[in-house]
Amino acid sequence: MTHRTVKSLADAAKPEDLFRGQWQHNRTSVLDEYKVYLDERWDEGCTNAWKLWEEIVPLGYRGSYGRVSAYLREKRTSPRPVAAQPPAPRVVTRWILSRPEKLTEIEQLRLKTILANCPELDALTGHMRSFAQMLTERQGERLPQWLDAVRRDDLPSLHTLAAGIERDRDAVIAGLTLPWNSGVVEGHINRIKMLKRQMFGRAGFALLRKRDLLAP
Repeated sequence: MTHRTVKSLADAAKPEDLFRGQWQHNRTSVLDEYKVYLDERWDEGCTNAWKLWEEIVPLGYRGSYGRVSAYLREKRTSPRPVAAQPPAPRVVTRWILSRPEKLTEIEQLRLKTILANCPELDALTGHMRSFAQMLTERQGERLPQWLDAVRRDDLPSLHTLAAGIERDRDAVIAGLTLPWNSGVVEGHINRIKMLKRQMFGRAGFALLRKRDLLAP
């Protein structure tokens, strides 16, 4: 056996964790992001597959009616509750860091469901979006109030960030308020590094200087 096989066997908590390919019970489906909506409508008493299919088509669903019908049939016949699989952490992170108006209606619904079941993540999302607003709209004067709000919540990771910002509060406020930034300087540094990598470290400073000065 390879070390990957041994590791997968050792990490598996139950036999289903070893399923792959056609036996994988949690493969992604075009219906996945609409299952939260279907679950909510099911709980409201709407169990008609055709009606629910007609409701999710305007929301962007491009799959077949058969997938919807099969999912609802599983909910009816399964001895255990059937619900949507939770999204991956990377997906939730993208939803939190995206502008709310950029999310689809289904994504907003799924994020709302997640935040309703996790107060800590809900508080974190509020702080992140508040900071993003300060950053994009240059509202640095709001930083002290933001720091106070972060300290009131039990979010250790944000407390560490707030402590770091507090040490350079004046500089951070200036960065969130003034129109100037170091973007141009960083761009030149990146260009010089690119030229250096192109020479594979085989040339000295004199050639690097010439290439930098003569580069278009």
